[in-house]
Amino acid sequence: MTPPVSRPVLYRVPDAARVLGLGKTKVYELIRGKRLRSVTEGRTRLIPAAAIAEYLVLLEKEAEEAA
Repeated sequence: MTPPVSRPVLYRVPDAARVLGLGKTKVYELIRGKRLRSVTEGRTRLIPAAAIAEYLVLLEKEAEEAA
């Protein structure tokens, strides 16, 4: 039996960028623009998995409104 694959709860910026298909600079812009939530632990900026999901919902909503 294969163990279940666990997904990260928090992503470092490069990992979040890879998940979103964006560059690190763009992820930092989204954070500064309050479009993508993040937290810090010490000097490390982390993006919660829930924040990535919320950002995707925001993009879908904006696309629907634009159509």
